[in-house]
Amino acid sequence: MNEKFVVTITRQFGSLGRPIAKQISENLGIEYYDRDIVDMTAKQMSLPVSTISDAEEHAKSAFFNMGYPLGMGTTEMQDQIFLAQSKIIMNLAEKENCLIVGRCADYILRDKKELLNIFIYAPYAARLRNCVERLNMQPAEAKRMIAQVDKARESYHKHYSGHSMADKDTKHIMIDSSFLGIEETCDVLTELIRRRFHL
Repeated sequence: MNEKFVVTITRQFGSLGRPIAKQISENLGIEYYDRDIVDMTAKQMSLPVSTISDAEEHAKSAFFNMGYPLGMGTTEMQDQIFLAQSKIIMNLAEKENCLIVGRCADYILRDKKELLNIFIYAPYAARLRNCVERLNMQPAEAKRMIAQVDKARESYHKHYSGHSMADKDTKHIMIDSSFLGIEETCDVLTELIRRRFHL
């Protein structure tokens, strides 16, 4: 049986990495995993989702939960959550071709042969514009969210992987989503993935 391939996408807040990832998975006809992993982890650990993702419970904004991966509680609890999440991600990667957004999947699957790690970023001005125009946020809220979410994601990633989300040595493709725009970025990445895995 051929080894299944996995695409991981790590992204800056406001770069629109999530809608890009979703469209790519649809283009390729593969499974897409993002917040689903929170639900799977909660079910496996017999805990409410609010415990797994404490940030959601105290969200000040509907977009706040986009920034925090899994759990913001005690380090011991977060470590247990990360271990459970890692097992789920590894099982998904073994079971089917899929695309996984965030959650240190690039690090968790680092030994997998059929793996493609993508980092999606954009200049600050473009991210701010995306938050205001596409996510309907007020400018002040957008600025606060970019700062908070970037910090949270980077802190989480460094804590568990030991390196920055944007470490070029751990990524195969790094792309500015504002360079070509959302649709063309999707098209280019879809084509690159097809070539890499001979689809």
